[in-house]
Amino acid sequence: MSAAPGHSQDSSHRSPQGEGTPVSAPINPQPEATTGYAAVVRHGTLVAVVSLLLAVLGLLALARLPVQMIPDLETRVVEVQTSWPGATPQDMEKDILLAQEEVLRNVAGLRRMSATAGTGSATIELEFPFDIDLTETQIRIGNALSRVGSYPENVGQPRVVTSSSAAEPFLRYGISPLPGNPQGVNLTLMRDFVEDNVRPRMESVPGVSEVSIGGGAERQIQLWIDLQQLAAYGLSVQDVRQALRARNRDVSGGVLEEGKRRYPLRTVGRFESVHELRELVLVRRGDSLVRLRDVAQVVSHHQPLTSISRFNGESVLGVAVRRESGANVIAIKQAMTTEVEQINADMLTSMGLRLGLTSDDVRYVEASVRNVWNNLAIGAVLASLALLVFLRSWRATMTGVVGIPLCTLAAFLGLMLAGRTVNVISLAGIAFAIGMTVDNSIVVLENIERLRRRGLDRWAAAVAGAREVGPAVLASTLTTVLVTLFFLPSLLTVCMKFAERKGLAGPAFGDRQDLTRVGA
Repeated sequence: MSAAPGHSQDSSHRSPQGEGTPVSAPINPQPEATTGYAAVVRHGTLVAVVSLLLAVLGLLALARLPVQMIPDLETRVVEVQTSWPGATPQDMEKDILLAQEEVLRNVAGLRRMSATAGTGSATIELEFPFDIDLTETQIRIGNALSRVGSYPENVGQPRVVTSSSAAEPFLRYGISPLPGNPQGVNLTLMRDFVEDNVRPRMESVPGVSEVSIGGGAERQIQLWIDLQQLAAYGLSVQDVRQALRARNRDVSGGVLEEGKRRYPLRTVGRFESVHELRELVLVRRGDSLVRLRDVAQVVSHHQPLTSISRFNGESVLGVAVRRESGANVIAIKQAMTTEVEQINADMLTSMGLRLGLTSDDVRYVEASVRNVWNNLAIGAVLASLALLVFLRSWRATMTGVVGIPLCTLAAFLGLMLAGRTVNVISLAGIAFAIGMTVDNSIVVLENIERLRRRGLDRWAAAVAGAREVGPAVLASTLTTVLVTLFFLPSLLTVCMKFAERKGLAGPAFGDRQDLTRVGA
């Protein structure tokens, strides 16, 4: 059906007798060609191409999106950790904490500061508002700590640490002897070997931020000084200490220029072996030399045990794997499994050791995401049945059903552009959005079918039906979105705090207690 180009839209709403009886929609579609709804209907091919493009981009985004249990949760609490081996809590407070608190109290945005002193360590906890830039705040804290005048000897460099869900280990492994320990391996002394050979290979897996080793004892060079011999040579323990400090370091020797070439010089003085340490010259008196071996016994040993790692009642060296923020935990596990098999084959098996998985949080992630996907599919099927019940037309139902996967794939594209991840919360949000899509589809399609039954052709019914209910559907959707944006974050925060208070956050999102570490 067509009409003259000059035919006005208003005349289609009045009866020929002038009784003013309105018609629900214009019968002639051509006058609506300039409106937005009519433009969409007229350019159906373009709309189909754009929809297919969104679907393809959504599939590509889904393949690249990281998969996690929950989004990375960054707290606005920063810790400053300082170590001083052997110091008492009173010394830590007097010589470390007071000086650091004096410079940290002026950091911009600081809301609360608390300090804790222990034997050999001190921690200052700084709390900031949620809307701050955490990276900029860390820089300010580092600049403030640089204004501390000086620290006592042997005080470690202060560490600025922030906590987040990504900082928690999600994979735990254990290194243990082969059954029966055929080679008689002393697992306590293997920590340095694992630190030097196993950990670098595991940290090379893409997405891994840190691999930490627990259990065992680190290697230690011990000096057993003979005080009588030391007194006989007229020396003191302080003389031995100063000689060790002066010798055990590398010193820059400047630059040697020869013609057009420049050679940087560096004096290498660090000890490479126990033998070099024994031959250290403490003092020279005429032609005689007093060496360290003359007054002390140098022994290669290990530090005292401070922790024990056990798995299924057997002693192991615990290996905890942490991921980078936003990394795909499933992809990391697959790559780590391959790397662990190579480590066992290349070095550990020949030494009578094996590296095995003891705790795996990824399986909970896979199960949870799989469960949400199944519910999403079931919800889509039920929504399609609901469309068929309300519309009573297979053609109209299929029109609405097409929008379900299309909107889902578009949502994945939005997640990738926003830098988000696929997790149980984002998938639940997509499932919730599918329900809204089906609701809106039912309203619009039912209105179009109603106009079709009143005699309008498909083009006119689609334009008029969408125009009539479009503002109401948009208002309903925006209301739901705004309510969700304002109240859902508060609800999630309350749920997380409740879970932590009841001890549920650990089993739900944290480490599995398959590996027990007992502090000595």
